Amino acid sequence: MKSTIYQSAMCELKELNNLFIEMSAKSCNMKCKHCYIDFPLSRNVKDFIPCEKIKEAITDSKNEKIECIYLTGGEPMMHPDFNAILRTCLKRSNVCIFTNGSFINEKKARFLKRVEEESSFEIIFKLSLDHYDEVKNDDIRGRGAYRQTVHAVKYLMKYGFRPIICVTNYYNLSKSEIFEKYSEIFSDIGYEINDQSLKINVWHDKNSTPDEIDWSWKSLDCECGRVLTVNGVYSCPFLANDHRGRSGADFKDFSRKTALETSFCTSCIKNSESMFSLNYKLYE
Repeated sequence: MKSTIYQSAMCELKELNNLFIEMSAKSCNMKCKHCYIDFPLSRNVKDFIPCEKIKEAITDSKNEKIECIYLTGGEPMMHPDFNAILRTCLKRSNVCIFTNGSFINEKKARFLKRVEEESSFEIIFKLSLDHYDEVKNDDIRGRGAYRQTVHAVKYLMKYGFRPIICVTNYYNLSKSEIFEKYSEIFSDIGYEINDQSLKINVWHDKNSTPDEIDWSWKSLDCECGRVLTVNGVYSCPFLANDHRGRSGADFKDFSRKTALETSFCTSCIKNSESMFSLNYKLYE
């Protein structure tokens, strides 16, 4: 008799190239409609990861081939020790900051450039902008979000950074339309949009029922990365602090296999490219 037990597809970590650090699980100054994080009603959340836990993770992963450390959230720049953590991470590898841009003014951009120059590694920025129309973007992300992001790009450009614009395709627009319209927006401020500077991700609707999909993939974040949170190590940012994505307590001993059993996993597979980590082949 054939077994009727369902087994989900498994994904194995090939190399730990990407170390994600969840600076805060619930602390953010925006409450975007499409965010996969379930934020509490109260905005006064202070669940920041301790600096010592980050230092411990960097030490424990010293034999891994880490190419980039990603500071995520919530909004990572809300962490009270953000500057110290950034400097600590830059001693080990390149650092990518996932941010809504609201904390980046000219003074901050100038300071971040000075911090980068202290290191032999690079600071990379991923800035969220989810629609080329200001009204539609702010309907998703909150009033003023569009202008904050555009101004952050201007300030970062002034000090030699080339931020990556991240689009969560909430309105299900064609990639050609997004590329064309975003190119128009940023050409006005002297920033050329190309394959390296524009990242388009499918929107994960956490309230929808997953469709049947082809369980084959080109690239997944859990193949090359793990996430450090206050609660331990997890397989990807989508599953941070979710028991289904737990890989271990720390980087001394963690699982290198992940069961692709959630709707988040189907979103990643549909995206074809990894949703969170950088493709360094584009930067060679």
